[in-house]
Amino acid sequence: MREPLNLDTLVDEQKFGRFNLNLLLWSFLAMMADGYDISALASAAPELARSWHIPAKTFGPAFSASLLGILFGAPLLGYFGDKFGRKRAIISGCLIYGLGTLATVWAANLDQVTAVRFVTGVGIGGLMPNTIALNAELAPKRLRATLIVLMFTGITMGSGLPGYIQAWLIPRYGWQIMFWIGGLAPLVVAVALFFTLPESVRFLVSQADRRAELLATIRRLRSDLSIAEDAQFVSAPGPQAIGSGIGQIFGGALAWITPLLWGCFTTALMANFFISSWLPLILDGSGLTAKQSGIAISSYHYGGTIGGLLVSVVLARFGFVAIALLFLLAIPAIAAIGVPGISYVTMTSLVALGGFCTLGAQFGNNAASGLLYPSAVRSRGVGWALGIGRFGSIAGPLLGGILIGLKVSVPHLFLFAAIPMAVGSICSIGIARLCQTRLGGVNLDDVSQRISTERTRRSHLCSADE
Repeated sequence: MREPLNLDTLVDEQKFGRFNLNLLLWSFLAMMADGYDISALASAAPELARSWHIPAKTFGPAFSASLLGILFGAPLLGYFGDKFGRKRAIISGCLIYGLGTLATVWAANLDQVTAVRFVTGVGIGGLMPNTIALNAELAPKRLRATLIVLMFTGITMGSGLPGYIQAWLIPRYGWQIMFWIGGLAPLVVAVALFFTLPESVRFLVSQADRRAELLATIRRLRSDLSIAEDAQFVSAPGPQAIGSGIGQIFGGALAWITPLLWGCFTTALMANFFISSWLPLILDGSGLTAKQSGIAISSYHYGGTIGGLLVSVVLARFGFVAIALLFLLAIPAIAAIGVPGISYVTMTSLVALGGFCTLGAQFGNNAASGLLYPSAVRSRGVGWALGIGRFGSIAGPLLGGILIGLKVSVPHLFLFAAIPMAVGSICSIGIARLCQTRLGGVNLDDVSQRISTERTRRSHLCSADE
């Protein structure tokens, strides 16, 4: 009788090859369509305001509607992914936000836009935790943090595209072109994912009726091995659940890490969506042309892409120390955007630096959350972090609308936008300190292993008590 094959060993010892590249590419494209749809309304808002003769301050609820949808979609489809598979949840998310964005084309007023943006947000929110979990469970351990962050740079690549649509296509085709592109692209991606995206082998091994899919996926993942038809697979036993429901992501060291992580998500997302939602309207009101405004907006997101690439290189080794540094650097960078009298080039450079720090920190949050939680509750842990973080992303645009309605000056607007990053720096420093003192280091692979070991020990103690 053959000895069972260890799934964790099969995954961790794989060489980076066609399987990983395929997973990275399609996850990147799903994230890219996601990022485009998140930013589409902000870039269409100046033309919508002119076409419908409505003041800029009224866009706050519409900006926040998709973010409110994400608040519900992240934990809901995170649970769906844990129960029915990451692939099905990812495809469902693409279909929901694609159809929601496409429906915006036929909106006749801002209330209708607000309603369909909520639906769009449900799909966007469900995509993120499942894509993080799938990549975390199929990537080799030594490259896990890097590949997760690289996958997430698709969001900033996609978020930068509406700026160019605003600059070159909206003047010719109207604001509807923004949502035609944003609606059709994820539907095409969803069809492609059905045929190309692998399912998590850790999920498939628990589904007796999907053994053929398990074998096919493992053979693609480890094309260097000969996997027999009757091969049996085992995975390192995870700790028993401590508590139930949300309580499972608060055991041991996670009792402190989870709320601090929620703080990092909330503050980075608040600052990001304050800036990305209102920057197009602020620049439009400052007298810039559509082309100048579009380029500046895109520089914010592509600065974030560079920040994400940097985080992908250093995150696994330096953990939350790297994230804390980005939070700290973001404070003066964002505040300086509104300094009066600076040139367009200087302002655009500061916008790019603000994106580098703010989005780079959020990329770090996303990747770290996918590494810290044990596999059994990974989608749930990431989903809750993204979901709670959406309170910040919802508050950001609403706060911006209130401040603009109060006629707060542009310099003070960006000072307000920098405040959440100051709070986030405290949370990220707290996690880094906790990892160092309680878990013995800042390397995320080591931290994750110690969290799993601690949970296993606690579950054994609970069993003994019973």
